[in-house]
Amino acid sequence: MDASPLGLKPKKAFGQNFLVNEGAIRGIVQAALVSKAPEILEIGPGPGVLTEKLLVDGRPVHAIDLDPEAIALLESKFADRAHFHLRQGDAVTAPLPEGGPFVVIGNLPYNAATPILTRLLVEGYPFERMVLMFQLEVGKKLLGGPSTKDYGPLAILSQLCCRLTKVMTLGPGSFRPAPKVDSAVLLFEPKGDAPSLAERRALLALLHRAFAQRRKTLSNNLGDPERLLAFGLDPKLRAEAVPPATWLAYLRKTLEHS
Repeated sequence: MDASPLGLKPKKAFGQNFLVNEGAIRGIVQAALVSKAPEILEIGPGPGVLTEKLLVDGRPVHAIDLDPEAIALLESKFADRAHFHLRQGDAVTAPLPEGGPFVVIGNLPYNAATPILTRLLVEGYPFERMVLMFQLEVGKKLLGGPSTKDYGPLAILSQLCCRLTKVMTLGPGSFRPAPKVDSAVLLFEPKGDAPSLAERRALLALLHRAFAQRRKTLSNNLGDPERLLAFGLDPKLRAEAVPPATWLAYLRKTLEHS
């Protein structure tokens, strides 16, 4: 396996594909630093190609990475930067920096991208904007609209919590090692009328039931056709036909009567 230009060997077990496209690096950093948030959180900095440019901005940069070799490299490379704060850990489960609000940025490991995003949304992490990279297929699912094959629970939660914009698409040649898929960088901007944290957790549970078997109807997956009818939802619809706002309204009505 090729070593990174910055001297860190990518590890398949950590889902590492290091970004080497200088134009993309600049574009991602620029999209993040538009934020006025007082602090920056970088998830999965790896060899630090984004970190280096983020530190130039002068705001405190907090970074978390699971790879001990990446931690050692970053510690040595940025030892003289007092505003750089580094911790080793799994961003799916490890404690994240407190304070904020943050601008969150990350070339997310492919094998942990959706759990990390879910955590940030469900825990209500204090972000002012997020600029995150996913496999293109995952990016399409997050942007997917009703009645499309890409539309699903995490798309609905993301779209209720944030305004989503695709910043760029990148081919395999932008990374070392080159992955077998394209990637997408998405911008997440929080909505003022986003669901509460309790609603987000309850909504995800409801959606996972509703989408458990995509080809089946709401009545098949959720049961209780009378409640669906009373709300104005046709029990014969499939979950993918219901817009995000309707799902939230249905959840709230259900919680009122629980």
